[in-house]
Amino acid sequence: MNETISKAPVSVAARYPSSPDLVPTPSPLDMPDQAWQAPCCAPVGHGGGGRLRPAQLAVWAAAAVLTGGFAAEMHDVLSVGSTTPLQGLFLVLSTLAFGWVALGSLGAALGGVSQLAGSDGDTIRLPVAPRAPERRTALLFPVYHESPARIAGTVEAIAEELADLGCAACFDVYILSDTRGEPEGEREEAAFRWLAGRMAGRIAVYYRRRRENGAKKAGNIRDWVETWGAGYDHFVILDADSIMSGETLVRLALAMEARPGAGLIQTVPRLVGGRTILQCLQQFAGSAYGPAVARGVALQFGHEGSYWGHNAIIRTEAFARSAGLAALPGRTPFGGHVRSHDFVEAALLRRAGWEVHMVPSACGSYEGAPPTLVDLTVRDRRWSQGNLQHLAVLWRARLTAMGRVHLIMGAVSYLASAVWALTLLVGVLLALQSQHLIPTYFSDAKSLFPIWPVFDHGAALQLFVATIAVVMLPKVFGLLVELRTSTSAPAPGGTMRAVAGILLKTLASMLLAPVLMLSQTVGVIGILLGRDSGWGAQAREEAALGFRSALRLYAWHAVAGAALAILAWQVTPVLLAWMAPVVLGLALAGPLCWMTSRPAGAFVGWVLSTPMDRSPPVVVERAQILAEVWAGRYAGTVSDAVDSVGRQRPRRRGVQAAA
Repeated sequence: MNETISKAPVSVAARYPSSPDLVPTPSPLDMPDQAWQAPCCAPVGHGGGGRLRPAQLAVWAAAAVLTGGFAAEMHDVLSVGSTTPLQGLFLVLSTLAFGWVALGSLGAALGGVSQLAGSDGDTIRLPVAPRAPERRTALLFPVYHESPARIAGTVEAIAEELADLGCAACFDVYILSDTRGEPEGEREEAAFRWLAGRMAGRIAVYYRRRRENGAKKAGNIRDWVETWGAGYDHFVILDADSIMSGETLVRLALAMEARPGAGLIQTVPRLVGGRTILQCLQQFAGSAYGPAVARGVALQFGHEGSYWGHNAIIRTEAFARSAGLAALPGRTPFGGHVRSHDFVEAALLRRAGWEVHMVPSACGSYEGAPPTLVDLTVRDRRWSQGNLQHLAVLWRARLTAMGRVHLIMGAVSYLASAVWALTLLVGVLLALQSQHLIPTYFSDAKSLFPIWPVFDHGAALQLFVATIAVVMLPKVFGLLVELRTSTSAPAPGGTMRAVAGILLKTLASMLLAPVLMLSQTVGVIGILLGRDSGWGAQAREEAALGFRSALRLYAWHAVAGAALAILAWQVTPVLLAWMAPVVLGLALAGPLCWMTSRPAGAFVGWVLSTPMDRSPPVVVERAQILAEVWAGRYAGTVSDAVDSVGRQRPRRRGVQAAA
């Protein structure tokens, strides 16, 4: 065991079923519940803010102009003398859907221009050459029925990098477990006791398991703050699939030391480690479009950014004084503990005047992606409930203007799917109405001439082209980024591979978007009806999904696709052709789910490869190797004395030479 670990008092042992000799002596820090109606404080740094930034004003104004033009053109296409209630509903729904897409596309375009111009988009500067931080930082791994081998591999890989930089003594690791069940908890404790022993002399590793896991992840973090928070100036949250390089961790800690008004610095994790087709699609999208989107967000919100719950460094004192989450009145899904706590915690930090920054250019921050469409849907359902609960927070809390904007955008991101689904349904009903109902040729007023129903095909085509242009705007910048990457860092296939990757991702998005739309819509309806998503362990490893199981799970998507196809055919085959991507996506939901859950073959892996696939980051590669070694140790198939992997690992430069 690590000799620096001192035995904790009996009070701690009473709170945790895990052994008290695996944690240090408590250093409690009070973290009171924040009153939702508390006033916004004078800025500590510049976090209070609330005014529109020029970049934000430009994006929102352009989105408003485009949306207004869309609404006017759609009104002209729909109206024949006057607008019917059904046409009015379609006009409102389609305008809302277009406005949301326009806002996102223009934000990504802003970030894309910035990226192509060579701007990093960071709202705070990280020190270039790392040195040993003067203050202490804790690395927190909240776990809930996770693979100990994965966590152990990540911890050891990070510890090696910090040790090579001469900074390991400035960091401690805490594995904060919410795993339920004594057999599972005992196996987990034994694994991490072994890890702590092996890490002795390199980095301190602590483990504790809560007896009661109230408030889930947010409660898990709060428990650490209230028990050990006073011993650390900062802490970093890492999920079970998160990996961060030692250099990035040191630079984040130094940035917090240099900027006393910074309460939180959020990195932009790159997706890595994907093996299924769906994971490769997500990784490719993250590589091609993610940097532009992140830069667009950073340029718009500046030091009033948001928090994604992991791969971020947080000032402990600021978090304890400002971000204690009180339970919301009422029953779930809108009452009870705050689900998507990260957005709300960031909003409370900004309310107290702390800065919340984003550093899109920071390398060395990574995470995994859901392996199957089923796992993605389960995660989305949980996130949907948390984001919709923000509407209750908005009603109760006094927040800064930008704090409210973040919460609203989070909720709208899921409501948008329901709006899109309703738009499609109303659109088909309108087409059926025009096909089967006899039009009114004379209005109630006296008129010598009839009013002939006229459909402006030219205006409709212009509207369609304009909409496609807005939707494809991020894809254009993604292609430009991929082409530039292929040119600056030559890779097999070069331009051909980049173009093929964008085309394949676009095709997959067209087919999968309707499936996700319907799943999210059903989820939103369930939430509004009071159904709780629960809290299950996340699937992070690929697992075989049978073809029949996929068909069964997505049977209702296929039924919806068939019904939509029949309705469209009843109007005209032309309408069915226009709606082909939506119909095909829904009808083929089962086969698509099965196919995307399969391991990516050589060709798909090549087409969808990212720079990190072609040249894996050292810490990621090392963590994956060590995870396999730890899995063998737990299974008893690897001798504890054998550590050939450790002798072969690449060495990094020390802090004075690192750049």
